[in-house]
Amino acid sequence: MVLAYIRPDKNFALAHEQLQHINSYAIANNLVIDDEFIDHTSQNKRLEKRVEVTKYFQSKQNATLLIYDVWVLTTNMEDLIQMFSCLLKNEFNIHIIKQSVVMNRQSSAMLVLGLMDQLRQKLQNDSKRMIGRPKGSRSSSKFDKYVNEIINYIREKKSVSEMARLLGVSRSSLKDYIESRELKQVAFGSLVQETPKDAEEKVISEITCPN
Repeated sequence: MVLAYIRPDKNFALAHEQLQHINSYAIANNLVIDDEFIDHTSQNKRLEKRVEVTKYFQSKQNATLLIYDVWVLTTNMEDLIQMFSCLLKNEFNIHIIKQSVVMNRQSSAMLVLGLMDQLRQKLQNDSKRMIGRPKGSRSSSKFDKYVNEIINYIREKKSVSEMARLLGVSRSSLKDYIESRELKQVAFGSLVQETPKDAEEKVISEITCPN
């Protein structure tokens, strides 16, 4: 079973951006996504409060999990250790799209540590940002909560008018949202990317040590 897990964050990547990369990766690697989980819980919520997510992952075994980046799982290092441990215990193969690497039980400890260190560096850099809305952060939309349904409707070749009726929203606003988020391209994975060589070595080489 191939699962796509998306957890949007306006300071990192919104749902449609993650879906675009995941769909493209799946097409490039001949993977068929069986289920998509879009998690709208805040990044501030600790793992013990994310009951729906933990139940979802615990109900799967030997699955292929597609995520855009490590931060999608959590931005808490303690929770990340627990998530990595439990996913690998349940024989997950975790495809991390941004780094073009696959993590499983056979992966080297250096790869796992490298992925964790990348998140550590990201959080460290974020902590230096000014308080308030960071420069260049992405704006959210009232339609973001419907993104999964919209993408499925597009794949089913429904018209914008039909989608708007089903969702109970304005046709013109929905049309603008679909175009601005390039959801037609997202739905059909038109952004096929090439997996770079030595992707694992690149992750490991970016580990930073204290001076």
